[in-house]
Amino acid sequence: MPDSKTVPENQEGTPMLRKRIERRQALKTLGGAGIGIAFGCGGNSATGPSTAASASTPAGATVSTNATCAVTPTETVGPYPSLVDLFRSDIRESKTGTVLSLTIRVVNANSNCAPVSGAAVEIWQCDALGNYSSYGSQTGQTYLRGIQTTNASGEVVFTTIYPGWYQGRATHIHAEVTVGGRSVKVTQIAFPESINNAVHATGVYASRGSNPTTNLQDGIFADSLSAELVTPTGSPQAGYSAAFQIGIAA
Repeated sequence: MPDSKTVPENQEGTPMLRKRIERRQALKTLGGAGIGIAFGCGGNSATGPSTAASASTPAGATVSTNATCAVTPTETVGPYPSLVDLFRSDIRESKTGTVLSLTIRVVNANSNCAPVSGAAVEIWQCDALGNYSSYGSQTGQTYLRGIQTTNASGEVVFTTIYPGWYQGRATHIHAEVTVGGRSVKVTQIAFPESINNAVHATGVYASRGSNPTTNLQDGIFADSLSAELVTPTGSPQAGYSAAFQIGIAA
């Protein structure tokens, strides 16, 4: 099922969306226990987006390659959102592929990109063959899905595999941020074509080869690529590390 740029108007009435709303209510306990925004020099007033993302980056925090201080573009939930809550950092389960260590940092774009602690960050993605768990022939499977809670630096780190691809979409990972039980941002993460091609020519990816849909041909990324593109470091053999910043308007 290819993603669309807009969510269908009747989606709130679907069983899947009702389930996600119930899940968000369940996350309120988590949010009420520890949600907080660690404001930087901008205080707790809304100062508006700034390009000086490093001004409020705590010592030791990850600097993302998409670190401009701005609200991250909102994208469709797309295929295929989780049906269960899986709080874990290593989401691979039995799936093999090039290891990817993905750091996600949540920041408040209205306060000089101060880190947002205590937010629930969920990611989901396809495997090397383009399959998502929990749907179709993969019903009952839970691989490549997980939720974590941001630390004082606004960060979570997931251990996953480099995503494969499916027809009609550029290579990507889905992400959702929930604060106090309320979904505040749904977005997607894109990857450079050169790294996609290098990874997809090796190992368990090689049988399918390169993704025929580029980032600029993709209906999700074509108008917002610079804000959603990560630049991983590493190699297909040794694995990659990547960092992605999600700016919310808190």
